[in-house]
Amino acid sequence: MAAPPRAKPKPAARMPAKNVRPFMQALHDHWPDAKTELVYKDPYTLLVSVVLSAQTTDAAVNRATGPLFTAAPTPAAMVALGEAGLSGHIKSIGLWQAKARAVIALSKLLIEQHGGEVPHDREALEALPGVGRKTANVVLNVAFGEATIAVDTHLFRLGNRTGLAPGATPRAVEDALLKRIPKDMLMHAHHWLILHGRYICKARTPECWRCNAAPWCGFQPKTPPPAEPQPAVKRPSPKPRGRITAAEIEEP
Repeated sequence: MAAPPRAKPKPAARMPAKNVRPFMQALHDHWPDAKTELVYKDPYTLLVSVVLSAQTTDAAVNRATGPLFTAAPTPAAMVALGEAGLSGHIKSIGLWQAKARAVIALSKLLIEQHGGEVPHDREALEALPGVGRKTANVVLNVAFGEATIAVDTHLFRLGNRTGLAPGATPRAVEDALLKRIPKDMLMHAHHWLILHGRYICKARTPECWRCNAAPWCGFQPKTPPPAEPQPAVKRPSPKPRGRITAAEIEEP
């Protein structure tokens, strides 16, 4: 008999303020060493990696940037490599043509306007080609130690699904997260949330049964654990038609 259809999830109500700290603490306990999964060497290679990561997995970016950063670890080396040379390294990732143009253009601007260094300034970062608020927040947090929140698809989903920071736009979710998350947790909150969204609170089906933050989460109904697979019933092979098997031959 088929299982009854699962109830459609309801939009989560705003998480009560008393639940925010224990919810975030549960994420910290599960991901105590959370950090970016992008492989980088310095602020410049981090910046390039984040630009390349748009609509692409971190794993795919890392496979491309390993050889790329050996060939072009600095803005000057990247400009010398050129758009065609860069493209040869990143054709395996999505939107590689536009990303190649952006990386070469931002590398030129870093040389012309910032002495080849990545600026520790939001406005200057967002003025670089291919760099928006989310990318700037990642660089400010990871490279420069600022307590910023970069809202990607995972954080946007978690903010709304859990009730932690409901919002209609990424900026609305970011502002709500900055306001609601305790100040002493802000530095690493982005990484706790992104890893939780990537591996547990997944887009298609959140794995609530193994989420240690579930008691404080507003998502309903919680996803139950998957059913145990039933052992297959072994059926006897059918006898061939029109033929007599050895077992059917009676002894005289």
